[in-house]
Amino acid sequence: MRRSLLAVLIAVLVFIFYYFGLFNSIGTNEGTVISIFSTLTVISISLIIFSENRNPSTTMSWILLLALLPVVGLPLYFLFGQNVFKRRKYDKKALRDQQAYERIEKDAMHVKRDLTCFTDEQQQLMRLTRRLARSPIYFATETQILNNGDETFSTLLEELRKAQHHIHMEYYIFRSDDIGTSIQKILIEKAKAGVKVRFMYDAVGSIQLSKAFLKEMRDAGIEVVAYGGARILFFSSRVNYRNHRKIVVIDGNIGLIGGLNVGDEYLSRNKAYGFWRDTHMIVKGEAVRTLQLIFLQDWLHMTGESVLDKEYLSPNIEPITDGGVQIIASGPDNERRTLKNLFFSMITSARKSVWIATPYFIPDEDILTALRMAALSGLDVRILFPAKPDKWLPFLASHSYFQSLLEVGVKVYEYEKGFLHSKLLIVDGEVATIGTANMDMRSFHLNFEVNALLIQTRSVQQMVKDYERDLNSASLIVREEFMKKRLFKRLMESLARLLSPLL
Repeated sequence: MRRSLLAVLIAVLVFIFYYFGLFNSIGTNEGTVISIFSTLTVISISLIIFSENRNPSTTMSWILLLALLPVVGLPLYFLFGQNVFKRRKYDKKALRDQQAYERIEKDAMHVKRDLTCFTDEQQQLMRLTRRLARSPIYFATETQILNNGDETFSTLLEELRKAQHHIHMEYYIFRSDDIGTSIQKILIEKAKAGVKVRFMYDAVGSIQLSKAFLKEMRDAGIEVVAYGGARILFFSSRVNYRNHRKIVVIDGNIGLIGGLNVGDEYLSRNKAYGFWRDTHMIVKGEAVRTLQLIFLQDWLHMTGESVLDKEYLSPNIEPITDGGVQIIASGPDNERRTLKNLFFSMITSARKSVWIATPYFIPDEDILTALRMAALSGLDVRILFPAKPDKWLPFLASHSYFQSLLEVGVKVYEYEKGFLHSKLLIVDGEVATIGTANMDMRSFHLNFEVNALLIQTRSVQQMVKDYERDLNSASLIVREEFMKKRLFKRLMESLARLLSPLL
């Protein structure tokens, strides 16, 4: 903490020197003093960065930015680069989460399952993810894939209308537009009817959510919380740790998880994006307990209110049999990098194929190497990626990674029908993960995410069919054509890649 306070003090002094003396001191001794002082500042902060044992690529990106553009790099570092806030803020949360997971783990311990129907690789993955995520793998859970906004929101609205006891809702982006208002009306109606409604939104992702919209909900008795704080300051490092989760739990028996936020653009009503291709999932049965737990722990973190009661974690669940389902959370409060390591383990355990769909492809060296080795081993490795961007910098950075993959036989497809926002990883046509995590470093290290791991479920079969159908709306990138890009575009992609660990 003292090191960071010292760095802040030095940075403030540097800015005073820059803004009040730089332009009047070029070529003078004062200019030399400023240069020396700036250099010392960069060195000081670089030492702090090194001492925090970060990912090497992230470390070098910060140091390079500080060295080349100190006036830009310093405020960016204090806004996005410090780990001190994260450690102070999330250490207690991590401990509480571990204790809560142990509770549902004990509830699942008495259930013995015959795993002989699963391959050795699948059983090994189950053992790994159970230890890594601390959440149980359930075998009495039914899942159903929901394609795009029309299926997802029609299902969501239908299930919300059936709610009798409680509704828990958590979204990164929630807009007060047509679909947002439709959901709000049902929540208000249910709250007035005596259903307990808790609504949580991310303060950064949902910054445009109107105060009047939220007031209507509160006036109806809905408990509303902004994750990160309602008055989050954009010069605070808190803006870097965002709750990217999309969770809905209804009566403890029904859950929804996937890539869709709430907004009209997710129903393909925004001309800038056109058709919005996305994938969501409805969950019924035992695995809803983990979704519920994740929501309640996030709620506890923001409100201090503990509601880990039996009525929320032990609902009446009908017996269902459909493969194995595990709900896995990841975030800056978990140093295990759970979802990143899940992706890595799935790729390295593959024996036939690795299929990926992601709107942003900014992998770290581990994931990139795993994909290259899979392709070199003769596996069918495919990446489905949007042909047009919603954000230019991640789009350019993503393209910079494709060359090394194309060289070893990875097939990269560009989805051309609209904007692809699905977040999928399918291995051997039998194991898959779907959720909120992109194949990028922000999802690996900074965001709060939640995914479902599916092993030999009917939903995996549906995901395979949907993926094959999406390929019909995509074009395969030809390596020779890809290499013909103009020098300027290559330079832009290289620059974006240099900054990619910071995105």
